[in-house]
Amino acid sequence: MDDKNVVSIEDRIPKLKQSRRKKANRRLIFYLSIFFILIATIIYLQSPLSYVKNVKIKGESLLSKEDIIEHSQLSAKTNIWTIDREKVAEDIENIPVVESAEVFRKFPWTIEVHLSEYNHIGFIHKDGQFFPVLENGSVVSHAYDDIKGKAPLLKNFSKESYLHRMSEQLNDLPKSIFNLISEIHWNPTEENQNKILLYMNDGFIVDASIRNFSNQMKAYPSIVAQLDDQNRGIIHLGVGAYFETFEN
Repeated sequence: MDDKNVVSIEDRIPKLKQSRRKKANRRLIFYLSIFFILIATIIYLQSPLSYVKNVKIKGESLLSKEDIIEHSQLSAKTNIWTIDREKVAEDIENIPVVESAEVFRKFPWTIEVHLSEYNHIGFIHKDGQFFPVLENGSVVSHAYDDIKGKAPLLKNFSKESYLHRMSEQLNDLPKSIFNLISEIHWNPTEENQNKILLYMNDGFIVDASIRNFSNQMKAYPSIVAQLDDQNRGIIHLGVGAYFETFEN
């Protein structure tokens, strides 16, 4: 055997020691890293760093961010990791406008709320302000100074039950026809408590009934298309639809 290819034990020992020292150093660094991560996590969880600093709201139109945060009971002293997300969502869903809510944590200190609101199908005018009416007939306490054609103005609905029925019918109405309505007046008679008058944006008046209103109004575009552009009047919708000019 060639002596040049023989490595003595004395030559190998330093290399073995060096290899073991590197492994030991790597193991020490690994454990120290875990230790410091745990310490940092505990400090973060126990300090104001883990408090909610930002609440993002998505999907709101009738509600203000302040209203939602108030009902959620979130504050700047709420620990983001101790929040019961389902409980916060339930608190927000107690707002009449809200149909459903989902709550998400966004590291490191943001809460994100996704809302689905009930459709608002009209407004009621009171004391110089406009209050939204929802698809379920509820009237929202949050007032607007101007509705800017967002939905029809509902007038004279003094009985809540008829307002609810009207709301349900409007919610089933195609959007293209819904957008043509300017005002709806409840105009009951002894013979027909469901009688309503609609003032349309194109200048016509519609005499109709709350009962089956959404189905009756589907014929409105085809009726108007058959009328003379110069004539305006009342379109009577019922068993048999007919037109009556204002002159008559």
